Amino acid sequence: MMAAGRTVRDQAEPSAPGWRRVMLRMVGAGLLIATGAIHLDLYLTGYRSIPTIGWLFLLQVIAAFGFALAVLVVPSRLVAAAAAVFPLATLGGYLLSVWIGLFGFTEVRTTAGIVAGVVEVAAFVVLAALTLAPAPAGSTTKAPARFPAEISPAIARAAGLTAAGLALVALVLLGLAVAGAGAAAPAATGTGLKTTTIGGTTVVTNAKGFTLYWFAPDTPTASKCYGSCAQYWPPVTGPAAAGPGVPGRVGTIKRTDGPAQLTYNGHPLYTYIGDSAPGQARGNNLNLYGGLWREVRVSR
Repeated sequence: MMAAGRTVRDQAEPSAPGWRRVMLRMVGAGLLIATGAIHLDLYLTGYRSIPTIGWLFLLQVIAAFGFALAVLVVPSRLVAAAAAVFPLATLGGYLLSVWIGLFGFTEVRTTAGIVAGVVEVAAFVVLAALTLAPAPAGSTTKAPARFPAEISPAIARAAGLTAAGLALVALVLLGLAVAGAGAAAPAATGTGLKTTTIGGTTVVTNAKGFTLYWFAPDTPTASKCYGSCAQYWPPVTGPAAAGPGVPGRVGTIKRTDGPAQLTYNGHPLYTYIGDSAPGQARGNNLNLYGGLWREVRVSR
């Protein structure tokens, strides 16, 4: 009778391992959704215009949401393991783009990149724990769906230590990358402004030949691009001067975040993070951060 009572109670109350797995699945899926959302925002606010990188960001977004759904609906160690590898691979791509560049694009230090990196490490830790978590006692799930069906305590302990070590190394590498990465700081001073021709149009560039842009919501006395906007569209700072052959009125405005920003014919000037080399104008006609961005054309 007591045995029968225990059986009924055990069937009515989920086991502790079962609840742990449910919580790990929910948290892991949530972290995958978070990293997918961050990359979706980055894709929509500028990265979609970067060759190859834009498509990779879109693929990352799709994969993140796909893995999150799979983790929630498929109680499989194999799915959990694949989902755990995914954020670590994404972080690896970010580190490569910061250190040596990826497909011709070199990443800069941004808040979104740092947050995404931390979320990806957390997602790896949670999903690795899900992969190694013991199956609920009396589970009726077929072994192939939970492959491998059981993991010995010794193997689980060794794998757990390995996962913890990988997470620690990932955090250290992320910290080193962030510390050594160039910030999305103003790209040039006003003294080196010059002109170049892109697609048959004469535009104003900075000293390194990168195209300069103006932002439609700006006024002749105020910039409307701050925070994350200024990270992807760095304001150009410097004295009110220009190089030879640059006609028009050059001046400065005072930004609320400190430096004086150069203006051309009443437009505060910016470069664009998506331009990876001189002679590019990938930011032209983009509608981002609340307004349209235009290349600065030479005028008198």
